[in-house]
Amino acid sequence: MRTTRRLRADRPASPALEPGIAAIRREMGLPDAFPPEVEAAARAAAARPRLPALDRTDLPLVTVDPPGAMDLDQALHVERDGDGYLVHYAIADVGAFVRPGDPVDLEANRRGQTLYGAGDSIPLHPMVLSEDGASLLPGRERPALLWTITLDRIGEGVAVDVRRAMVRSRERFDYAGVQRAIDAGEAGSMWQLLREVGELRMQRERRRGGVSLPLPDQEIRVDGERWRLEFRAREPVEDWNEQVSLLTGMAAAHLMTLHGVGLLRTLPEADPHALERLRRTARALAIDWPRERPYPDFIRSLDPRDPAHVAMLVSATTVLRGAGYAAFEGALPEHPMHAALASTYTHCTAPLRRLVDRYTGELCLALCAGEAPPAWVLEALPGLPGTMAESDRRAGRYQRAVIDLAESLVLARRTGERFRASIVEVERRDPRRGTIMLHALAIEARVEAEHPLPLGENVDVELVEADPARRRIRFRSA
Repeated sequence: MRTTRRLRADRPASPALEPGIAAIRREMGLPDAFPPEVEAAARAAAARPRLPALDRTDLPLVTVDPPGAMDLDQALHVERDGDGYLVHYAIADVGAFVRPGDPVDLEANRRGQTLYGAGDSIPLHPMVLSEDGASLLPGRERPALLWTITLDRIGEGVAVDVRRAMVRSRERFDYAGVQRAIDAGEAGSMWQLLREVGELRMQRERRRGGVSLPLPDQEIRVDGERWRLEFRAREPVEDWNEQVSLLTGMAAAHLMTLHGVGLLRTLPEADPHALERLRRTARALAIDWPRERPYPDFIRSLDPRDPAHVAMLVSATTVLRGAGYAAFEGALPEHPMHAALASTYTHCTAPLRRLVDRYTGELCLALCAGEAPPAWVLEALPGLPGTMAESDRRAGRYQRAVIDLAESLVLARRTGERFRASIVEVERRDPRRGTIMLHALAIEARVEAEHPLPLGENVDVELVEADPARRRIRFRSA
């Protein structure tokens, strides 16, 4: 479940971004490359993976990802099972290549996760693994953790199993291409089954009181010397595919809570003050949010193709703060739930890009086999929440800095221009300072005025500073 914006850049934009991104990496002390000993260990591991005995290369698995993606963590296949469904979900088996305590493992524990900028990344693992040897690329036999989840006719999970197996993805798809084929009635039957499962799971999510945030990608483009930011609305197939990933994370959490050992992804209930701020934003954007309508229903009413609604979705990420991880052995954590999903949940479907998923995958393998969890997993569990919390902070800082850079580049040549904006926040200590959202660009920025700012109202503001070197944008309200 993605709760932060991801910035993408087209090819003409990337060279202009590179100096600023390089400066961000230097300021944050982020690595430009892997140490030689890590690269050497990764090459050796890619040449000699530990292969499972079970062969499931008969499964017609496929992958669906953004265009150009090479770090393919998941491959899926959905089929009918009586009046229900059988979901096969293959997850890249990083454990077939990486041993506890080896150079790749130690470096991954230092990094925590892949960091995404604008059309670039700082990977968790060397590319010889993440984009080649361990990636579920089409036509290649690969070791995987094969999840098999049985669903009844209403999309409720009734059985789950995970085991190591050799798999082979038949084809790589991208979301836009699949959606075009579905809309034209030219897609294979598996995609219709994915649609059925996805929609059933979304119905169950609504009944639980959960909500998935359909957050669009933000794209930066260049027309001549003019920069612009755009939001790309998600395709429906992205939501259906996400539901399979969420289903797997919930199944993994069920296994862990049933056996009294594991690591959960948690999220507290939304802070009332954050919800009130969100209501002010809705008023400023002229979006109707009746008092009696719960937050999840309001989010589902938004149209990600509407620029004002996109701005609302971006603001809605502020109520999802406080996500973390909770390890346990014996009694469950005091707060085990993921509030946005209204369920227990864990991360287990992206081990090429997120450290914790390798540990949860190994744990679920043992639990399904009726075996004791590996000692190295149990030893690592208590420290993983702290490792991932630090990694999440670093990823958030990096992503925010890259977005600030892109926004300042977009506005750099427009100093002195006036924009229509909404006052979405006013500082308590100084009501002449606050935060605005630009209607046309869905950009949040700082604003100053000579008089107290009118919270929730629309105003005209003047851009007084847009400095890409400092990644700073500042507006003044009359």
